[in-house]
Amino acid sequence: MSTNQVVPSREESTGGISKKGLKSGTVGLLGAVVIGVSCIAPAYTLTAGLGPTVSEVGVQLPAIFLVGFIPMILVALGYRELNNAMPDSGTSFTWATRAFGPWVGWMGGWGLIAATIIVLSNLAAVAVDFFYLMLAQVTGNDSLAELTTNLPLNILTTCVFIAAACWISYRGLETTKTFQYVLVGFQLLVLGWFSVAAFIHVGAGTAFDATPITAEWFNPFAVESFSSFAAGVSLSIFVYWGWDVTLTMNEETRNPDKTPGRAATVTVFVIVLIYMMVALAVLAYAGVGEGELGAGNPDNQESIFAVLAGPVMGPFAILMSLSILSSSAASLQSTFVSPARTLLAMGHYRALPRRFGSISPVHKSPGYATIAAAVAAAGFYTVTRLLSENALWDTITALGLMICFYYGITALACVWFFRAEAFSSLRSFALKFLAPLTGAVILFVMFLKTAVDSMDPDYGSGSSLGGVGLVFILGTGVIALGAVLMLVMYRRNPGYFRGETLRKGVAERTAGK
Repeated sequence: MSTNQVVPSREESTGGISKKGLKSGTVGLLGAVVIGVSCIAPAYTLTAGLGPTVSEVGVQLPAIFLVGFIPMILVALGYRELNNAMPDSGTSFTWATRAFGPWVGWMGGWGLIAATIIVLSNLAAVAVDFFYLMLAQVTGNDSLAELTTNLPLNILTTCVFIAAACWISYRGLETTKTFQYVLVGFQLLVLGWFSVAAFIHVGAGTAFDATPITAEWFNPFAVESFSSFAAGVSLSIFVYWGWDVTLTMNEETRNPDKTPGRAATVTVFVIVLIYMMVALAVLAYAGVGEGELGAGNPDNQESIFAVLAGPVMGPFAILMSLSILSSSAASLQSTFVSPARTLLAMGHYRALPRRFGSISPVHKSPGYATIAAAVAAAGFYTVTRLLSENALWDTITALGLMICFYYGITALACVWFFRAEAFSSLRSFALKFLAPLTGAVILFVMFLKTAVDSMDPDYGSGSSLGGVGLVFILGTGVIALGAVLMLVMYRRNPGYFRGETLRKGVAERTAGK
């Protein structure tokens, strides 16, 4: 089959699932974990997420990170079982289609694509902010840091970052993997340095507000209210998001039915260890008060490391700026993997125009889909940034809705697809039924709670339309846009929606599994 051929042709038992021409055997377990960690972007995520989470739950930050870890690992186990049975780069789109049919499958794919396109624009914007901050620190010219506030220059630089990341991703996973080893290794080294330095300050009595670690920090029931608890968990779900990139590479990994699922599980465990280490270091050094360096100070919460890196790391604070720049740049590049391969699968199975299913004949990568994702991310950033900075950041806040939406659909797809064998063994019951069902319930509860809370005009930036919070309007609006596009595609390419290219099915019961 030629690299541009996208007509599915497989035996009946697969429901139409077929290869797409991607280069197989490119990534092993370590490479997949590195790309997974990169996509989550711990340095970038922590500097942006620690402050807001502390504002909601205070010293119970470690407890909330552990609670947020629970649905992630439960859903990851369901993803692993789906991948074992159906390794396909479409992941959420393909698996939800096989379990529930084309309409739910299309919306599951849309949730993933919309979330990643939005976060791509945000990652590029953060990379630009820290790029100019780095230039100011290196040259000693503070005015260079202010260049990011020049709107035309900011948009232009952001688009250049997106284009550079697109170029690396277009060249395939071999180039991606090499790029990620360096940047991920660097940011983890700096986060470790920061944490050790913070604990040294605490031990030496030179910390800003030395706070002893107690068991109460790990008690989620100590959070003052359910609303604060829900807000904290919603934020913690966001900071874990991105591990599923390891599954979208399944057609390009070695041992594709096993390695991606193992990589997803390992990635989630690695990330929770990193988060716990840094969270404990920040709380122990700075406390949760509203003092000059306190983690509870609203002025510090937009970028906690920008405030603490200097006092904690001294003259090496510039390494933290470089780390966050490398984290956002690395994640910008690795995040392209998910939407590009989901778009590829949707084009391959005719849920989108067939050109999305084309493969670069040179690099064996989803060339057209990668470029389309880059254009969409650049266009989204440009339009929202020109309209209102509040609209841009409120859309980022609304990401939690989309993440819970498509993760929840995929977890339920695992439960439903394996329903015939769910009670055939203890392993099947635990991994194919109980774990993904529990994860899905948690995520949909968080989806509903966040949707209700975000209707409040004070949620997010405080912007509203007609008395309804802008976060709710943007979050539900993006999902509704997907439904409209789905109807357009039904009119243009009805074959997928009739089950002609990818068919609904159920896993056959297998004894002992």
